[in-house]
Order: sequence, then structure tokens, then C-alpha cells
Amino acid sequence: MPATVRNVAREKLEQGQLALGVGVRITRSVEIAKAMAVAGFDWLFLDMEHGVMSLEACAQISTAALDAGIAPIARVPNGEYAIATRALDNGALGIVMPHVDSAVEAREVVNRLKYPPVGHRSMGGIGPHYGLRSASSGEAAAALNAANLTIVMLETLTAITNAKEIAAVPGIDVLLIGTNDLCAEMGIHGDFGNDRVADAYRVMISAARNHGKFPGMAGVYNETIMPRYIEMGARFILAGQDAAFMAAAAAQRTGFLRRLSPSR
Repeated sequence: MPATVRNVAREKLEQGQLALGVGVRITRSVEIAKAMAVAGFDWLFLDMEHGVMSLEACAQISTAALDAGIAPIARVPNGEYAIATRALDNGALGIVMPHVDSAVEAREVVNRLKYPPVGHRSMGGIGPHYGLRSASSGEAAAALNAANLTIVMLETLTAITNAKEIAAVPGIDVLLIGTNDLCAEMGIHGDFGNDRVADAYRVMISAARNHGKFPGMAGVYNETIMPRYIEMGARFILAGQDAAFMAAAAAQRTGFLRRLSPSR
């Protein structure tokens, strides 16, 4: 039977729908994969750049995610290809590479993360992506190249200026604006609705569309601002983080119960 790999997030993007992701930073248990799939998310953002998640935890959650029908996607520190390729070998269906400023850097990402003939990634043997069944290396490489999402984060004004060239790199799948860092670089920390941020999204989305790539949004969680960039065309959406969701739900419940407290 030919090797096939399903990536729900990629399928949603190819259908023109929103692919909704959730950041996983404080969770270490594999149950998070099923829980977030049940909640309606399409992909997990397994954060090994800013979080303390280990490669082993990333691999365990990724394997659980494959069975749960949610796409595991890992963010690694910039240039940490040894972590990235091992995450891919052991269950991840994509890598987010932060702080990519140029087409030269984007080509390096593709060379390291895609199998030949697209890139030069080393074959890693049997993995969990096709149920631990054996497959020829050619079939496995083709299936994983087709399924994996190679995502570059644009987080500086230089990256936005170079968006057209970055989007033109074969093998790049998603251009994802890291809005927190972009605002910091602009000197407007946290001002996600600023017209300069909107202009950056217009540039990125236009570049992505013109080259058949998917535009993404990360770092914007304000429900008043999020529709602005989605209406512009952002489709690969990081919707929030596990810690923030848990804190918000917990605060809502305690607030409800405090209001029921008997008066003295």
C-alpha cells in the first residue's frame, strides 16, 4: 500500500478555509492533542523556541496528534535544524522557523527541511507518520514532502520588505507574521491594530497569494483586531496559547462562583 500522510491543516488551507492552531507551551501530556482536536483546532503549535518543551515531549505529543487527527507543528529556535529534523522524523508534520529575513535564509530552511528533490534533508527511517508501517524511501519522501508544512516567520521590517522574494522560494508553504516581534521592531509594542501593522499584513498576504503560498497570523489574539487580518486574507491562524486559554476559563469560573458567595 502506498505511503500516505494526512495533514488536516494543509487540507484546510488548500480548500481556502482557516487552519486554526493552538500554542502548546505549558502542557507536557499527550492528552493535549486529543483535547485540542475535540475543541476544534486543526494544528498544534509545539513551542520549542520560547517554551521549555523537550524534543522527547514534542515527539510524544506529535505521535498522539497524528492519531487524534490534528496536525503537530513544531517551532524551533532559529537555525536549530538538528532539532527540527528530529522533530520531523518523530511525528511533526511541519516546522515553524522564526526570524527569517531573506530569500537566502528561506532557501536554507527548505534545503534542510524538505527531502530531495526539493531539499536535502536526510532520510530518517520508519516513523509514526504512516502508522509505523514500512515504506520505500521514495514513497515516504514524496508523501512527507507533500504533507509537511514549511513555515517561515516574518518578524522584522526587513522580512516584510523581502516578502515577495521569500514567498517566491520553492518549498516554502506558509508566510507567518510574528506580530509581537514585528511590533517590537517597529517600536509600537502591543499595538496590533496599528496601520503600520496592517500595511505589513497587506504586503505579506499579497506576496503569498502571488506565489501560491499561505498567509499566516500569529501573536494577535484580540477578537476585535483578529477579523481585520483574516478579512485581508490570513488563513493559517495561531488562535492562542494553552496557558491563556486555561487562565481565562479558570478566571471565568471563579468569577461566577465568587458572585454566588453569601454576603455577611
